[in-house]
Amino acid sequence: MDRRQKKTRAAVFAAFSALLAEKSYSKITVQEIIDAADVGRTTFYAHFETKDELLKALCEELFGHIVDSALDASNTHGLYSDGSRPVSVFCQLLRHLRENENNILSLLSCESSELFLRYFKDSLNRLVESQLIGQSRHTADVPQDFLVNHISGSFVEMVLWWLRGKRKQSPEELDRCFRAVIEPIL
Repeated sequence: MDRRQKKTRAAVFAAFSALLAEKSYSKITVQEIIDAADVGRTTFYAHFETKDELLKALCEELFGHIVDSALDASNTHGLYSDGSRPVSVFCQLLRHLRENENNILSLLSCESSELFLRYFKDSLNRLVESQLIGQSRHTADVPQDFLVNHISGSFVEMVLWWLRGKRKQSPEELDRCFRAVIEPIL
């Protein structure tokens, strides 16, 4: 993707995110998105076939970034350039959320949050499978996909609880509590 295409996608993502902060996904039109992004209809459709495809691309970029950063054991950019890398991948994820990169927390708590929570949970499934399930000694009579779904769902609910509580706990405190709850089942 060339620089101009990246700039257009960034403008569309920013406009779409701003609109989502104001109203529900179902009430946002493509026309509103292209007006806010200051791009033409043809340009919009060259990047995204539908508004649903735009939503999926936005979520993949946002959640993919934070999950990939949490998965990348050699990642030392940004938050961790000072060597303060957390031991737990979940703590690392919570730190990214706390930094509120790309307004992720606003999207998780906006009027259309159920859409974002579903994509967030799907992204977490990959993280849980790679970080926990392969290393666990979970009982064979509990299907792996059930366990992944349970842990991802618990993490999402914890993040929502944290948001409703105005993020009073540090990522380290939340991580300690989360691991205290999930480690016995693993």
